[in-house]
Amino acid sequence: MGRYFADFHIHIGRTRTGRPVKITGAKSLTFSTIISHARNEKGLDMIGIIDCHSPEVILEMESLIESGEMAEQAGGGLLYGGMAVIPGAELEIYDEQCKGPIHVLCFMPSLASMKEFSAWLSERMKNVNLSSQRIYTSGRGLQEKVKQLGGLFIPAHVFTPFKSLYGKGVNQSLAEVFNPELIDGIELGLSSDTTMADGLAELHRYPFLTNSDAHSLAKIAREYQVIKMNQPSFMEFSMALRGEGGRRILANYGLDPLLGKYHGTVCAECLAPLVTEGVPCGDCGSRKTVKGVADRISELSTAQDGPEGRPPYVHQVPLEFIPGLGPKLLQKLLWHFGTEMAILHEVPQEAMEKIIPEKLVKLIILAREGKLSLKAGGGGKYGKVEY
Repeated sequence: MGRYFADFHIHIGRTRTGRPVKITGAKSLTFSTIISHARNEKGLDMIGIIDCHSPEVILEMESLIESGEMAEQAGGGLLYGGMAVIPGAELEIYDEQCKGPIHVLCFMPSLASMKEFSAWLSERMKNVNLSSQRIYTSGRGLQEKVKQLGGLFIPAHVFTPFKSLYGKGVNQSLAEVFNPELIDGIELGLSSDTTMADGLAELHRYPFLTNSDAHSLAKIAREYQVIKMNQPSFMEFSMALRGEGGRRILANYGLDPLLGKYHGTVCAECLAPLVTEGVPCGDCGSRKTVKGVADRISELSTAQDGPEGRPPYVHQVPLEFIPGLGPKLLQKLLWHFGTEMAILHEVPQEAMEKIIPEKLVKLIILAREGKLSLKAGGGGKYGKVEY
């Protein structure tokens, strides 16, 4: 049984016609470019990709299987050069039980089950080609369909102010909208960590997932988990979420919450930090606010400590946040040391100093040691490194 690096919730950029978006200065964000980048540059053993319910993505997956580049696994999921690919969909629930829209992740064990799910979704949403579309059924009804197909159901980025479970979706409890027994895990989002989330006693029963929610290749694996499994596959991942047979999540690696886009409460107009919600902004006078994740969790907290055995949460600062480390220097690092994960956590300082300026290496080492000074993000703006 080994340690495997896994990242989930990766977006494929798509237009209103369902075709891949050309990202400026980057490769087109297609299924094929995502899996190649995730394996070769990020060093992942498993990746979960949403938008796989889109008929065009299904055709691309079938084409890769027909060409022999990818194959279906007996244990569920697809295999691409040793990396497991778990097909998924991100959907928006907004039924009569919801106080606001809620995003959820649904992962399927096979291409066949995803095709059946896609057909079912096409009758309950306006455009099955698009990501994060509202589905016209209840949250509990969606859970039951996912389970009928053998899939996994995971509420997404649960604390963000918009389109999330605790952001505006419920008053107090997930049971207001979902069947607690049919939830397989909780995705924390970029602005919270394990200690913060464990303030909610009702979450103690669930495994936490730190997924990158990436909208570009560069952001893949800015958050991920290390999982103890026999091999990277859907079945093994499912067992790890349940803690069965020695499988389990060993550690969550994620953004320091201060760097997340919604960590602090800010003025909705100018994004100035606010200590008290509803008080006029000292910078622009507006009373409109965007409540931060930290304050929302404080409102909901019912527990002092988390459950025993919760995996450690390792804060990390992705290389794109390091001031002065531009694309060319980053590519030099990747060329010499392989993957971003290795650079962030393993490559010796002396080795990096032979490749990039010493001052940048020192920032990477300070980030590794958790000693960088960070300015909190909020209102949709990422936090930043202040040295």
